[in-house]
Amino acid sequence: MKKLLSLLLFLTFSLFSQEKNTISGTIYDDSNNETLIGVSIYFPEINTGTTTNEYGFYSVTLPEGTYKIQISYLGYSTIIETINLKEKLSKNFKLKEETESLDEIIIEGNIENLNVRTPQMSVNKLTSATIKQIPVVLGEADIIKSLILLPGVTSAGEGASGFNVRGGAADQNLILLDEATVFNSSHLFGFFSVFNPDVIKDVKLYKGGIPAKYGGRLSSVLDIYQKEGNSKKFKATGGIGLVSSRLLIEGPIKKEKISFLVGGRSSYAHIFLPLFDNDNTAYFYDLNTKINYRINDRNSIFFSGYFGKDVFGISDSFVNKYGNTVANLRWNHLFSDKLFSNLSLIYSDYFYGLILDFVGFEWDSGITNYNLKYDFKHYITSDFKLSYGINNIHSKFNPGKIKPNREDSGIIAEKLIDKYANEFAAYLDAEHKISNKLRLQYGIRFSNFTRLGQSELNVYTNDEAVIYNSEFKKYESAEAIGTESFKRSDVISSFNNFEPRVSMSYILDQNTSIKASYNRMAQYLHLLSNTSSPTPLDVWSPSGKYIKPQLLDQYAIGYFKTLKEGDYSIETEAFYKDIQNRIDYINGANLVANNEIETVILNGKARAYGLEVLLKKNEGRFKGWLAYTLSKSEQLTAGRTVNEPGINSGEWYNTPYDKTHDFSINASYELNEKWKFNTNFVFQTGQPTNYPVGQYEIQGLNVPIYDDNRRNADRLPAYHRLDISATLTPEKNKNRKWQGEWVFGIYNLYGRQNAASISFSQNRETYRNEAVQTSIFGMVPSVTYNFKF
Repeated sequence: MKKLLSLLLFLTFSLFSQEKNTISGTIYDDSNNETLIGVSIYFPEINTGTTTNEYGFYSVTLPEGTYKIQISYLGYSTIIETINLKEKLSKNFKLKEETESLDEIIIEGNIENLNVRTPQMSVNKLTSATIKQIPVVLGEADIIKSLILLPGVTSAGEGASGFNVRGGAADQNLILLDEATVFNSSHLFGFFSVFNPDVIKDVKLYKGGIPAKYGGRLSSVLDIYQKEGNSKKFKATGGIGLVSSRLLIEGPIKKEKISFLVGGRSSYAHIFLPLFDNDNTAYFYDLNTKINYRINDRNSIFFSGYFGKDVFGISDSFVNKYGNTVANLRWNHLFSDKLFSNLSLIYSDYFYGLILDFVGFEWDSGITNYNLKYDFKHYITSDFKLSYGINNIHSKFNPGKIKPNREDSGIIAEKLIDKYANEFAAYLDAEHKISNKLRLQYGIRFSNFTRLGQSELNVYTNDEAVIYNSEFKKYESAEAIGTESFKRSDVISSFNNFEPRVSMSYILDQNTSIKASYNRMAQYLHLLSNTSSPTPLDVWSPSGKYIKPQLLDQYAIGYFKTLKEGDYSIETEAFYKDIQNRIDYINGANLVANNEIETVILNGKARAYGLEVLLKKNEGRFKGWLAYTLSKSEQLTAGRTVNEPGINSGEWYNTPYDKTHDFSINASYELNEKWKFNTNFVFQTGQPTNYPVGQYEIQGLNVPIYDDNRRNADRLPAYHRLDISATLTPEKNKNRKWQGEWVFGIYNLYGRQNAASISFSQNRETYRNEAVQTSIFGMVPSVTYNFKF
């Protein structure tokens, strides 16, 4: 034992006694001083490197010596310099966008392919330029619609902004905008997403191998960062479309030090409705803001915000209003050339309002949270980096408030009981290069969720809010036998979870690797919805005495390869997900204005598994990708005792977001400087549903019968469509401050009538039963004019 300890001490002393110095700094876009995320910093002679973090910062520690440093980023000209690292060095770089007028830079030696070498897997990244090129409905560029073209990501429905990842539910996606949680990502019930592509700098979707800094959801993390604002000169960008327009203004408050950004969008289709004698209303607007103050090389302060609102009304009898508000105040501080920190104070609010004038009442509900987080990135050596931090979220849940909106209303005012919760987390994550072939990323997250006191909490016999009626062979809501009262500071329930994460990559050769990952995640918030896609009426509810937190274990293994010096790439991954405590609903569950929501919920489990393939062409005039996913997503809610059958007779059944086959193609072709063409094709297996198993007649009407013990046993017809677009950039744009382009598109080129739903009823004229298919879109042409100056 003494010899072993002596050997370890000797090796440790030898490792740290070498003369090493650190080079660190920030990398910017030369045209506007925006920091760049994910830039590759590579040292070819020693085959090592790193990438910039979310704020453009990098740090590399190397033995003393002379090195060639290579700075490369997609869409920008590569910088190659020689540095003499005799002491610690602070060095910033500014990258210029690639243009045909720039001399071609020839890179000697092999470039480290970070996508192949990094242990991070199950991650997709899209640029704002790529998103804007993808044809979408009504010609509006859309982040969510773009993600659906990637493997493992499926649509929650035609025209819906909700999305499902690897067979998971829409509420299992953590959506972050500048670190703030966005609870509803849709405008106009899903026709648009809330993210203005002009404002977005970086979009990253984690489907698995999720770093320990993220938590609170099971299926994915969609991490979106806004631009910081041009600190060199004033710029404006915008677009005019058929149903909405947008405008972004950015510029310096103090050059090179303080910048601002203000972006807004609004739809205006409702303005034209009165011309057609239509008094309905449907519109949205949103506002993005950001202020960036670079105090010095070690300190920066950011303030960012988003506000969006939707209004939908049918004359004056039905009016629906909903929206998101988020704000984030951040402080970046560099303690040393090896230790970077980010302190954030975040506010997030989602509200929902409804007016039913023909009934005579108003309804409002929502969720508000306050989030304090402190993150650190410690660049200990070039082969070992640590990320660690803490996070605390305090949430208030407003399940709903009803009040009469006129004197003759028969509605009695009622306030559903507010709920409160606190979620604390601490994490530690390591990036470790074991050798030139083996790299690891491993860490652990500890989370504590506390359900805080509320004015009343129902009490049930044997703590069972749902009972099984053996006479009628059905689950029913239990009757409360009393209530408990709590102070706000009281603890109703508390949950603790350790969430380990590990990912690895093993390099087979310079262009090929295999990767594997495992992660455990805990989710304490639940979206109460009996539909497959999130709607504004859905209500978020915290875990507590009767609703357990969801727990996920996900395993993945993959093969990654680049071909022809990175011109082509292939990524394949197989995954398996096991979920505990997935909520399920009893037959006939009522989720609207239910103050006893626990009486319609049972805890079950879910699983999903599949294979993903992504083929990409990354260079040349013709670019694009082909994505295919073969997967299965199922749910099981067994009986609590041998006398209970459970849901669906205690057998596995398809989740509403099970899509066996998911195939998509995205392609772009640059014909010349004037014309660019884009297309995408999508095919998905039809969404699971239920068809009638029989019928009965009452008073001359035939009524369909559904089997309550046969959930999601049928499917809608397969979904597929083809979209195309063409972008015209006039030659007169050259050497002009004002630059514009026209985007012409056709969504669903061959007019496929994809089924959003199929209902079964009796025809009033023929008195025969019929199946009626509802389709949202046929062929939709569009034209948009984009400009910047």
